[in-house]
Amino acid sequence: MRHRIATARPAMPKTTDRELVDAAREGDGDAFGVFVRRHQKRIYRLAVHMLRDAAEAEDVTQDAFVRAYGALDRFDGRSEPFTWLYRIAVNLSLNAIRSRKTQRKATTPDDPRIEGQMVERRASHADPSRLSSDREMAAALCDAIDELSETLRTTLVLVTIDGLSHQEAADVLGCPEGTVAWRVHEARRKLRVALDKRGYSPKAEVG
Repeated sequence: MRHRIATARPAMPKTTDRELVDAAREGDGDAFGVFVRRHQKRIYRLAVHMLRDAAEAEDVTQDAFVRAYGALDRFDGRSEPFTWLYRIAVNLSLNAIRSRKTQRKATTPDDPRIEGQMVERRASHADPSRLSSDREMAAALCDAIDELSETLRTTLVLVTIDGLSHQEAADVLGCPEGTVAWRVHEARRKLRVALDKRGYSPKAEVG
């Protein structure tokens, strides 16, 4: 009896963001749903680091996709769809910050950015005293980030926290790549100084 030898099927190529947006522009709602699921977590992470508030970040994330869907016909393709989406989310976050009646002065214990930093630390060690110290340092780092100018903070979040390249961040922010590089360097310098004043290692990284 002969056995049929199974042959592996070639992997289906992943649909690109441009293909998803083009399909959505033609009325394919499922394609836009895939686009949303692909970028939802990253847009939320961006918003939560800018707004320091989980509920506001959720609202901005939802609004960003609603705005993007409504503007599909105006997407000209000169930039990548995800940088176009990031630009929408950044502008919505900045508008939300500017519309606040009062500015938050200090990091609170329930700041969602702290919990985000603690997830990786819990995975690497479970020493309660160490975790407590790490939480204090995370709060100090968040305070130091909040002391940055709006421009430096936004650029730092895009590059250091969200992982965009300097060119991608430049496309989102509408500035030269060299300007992004300088902003990131200056933001990190200011963070080292701020953390040093708080008694923490100036080598602490944003994460």
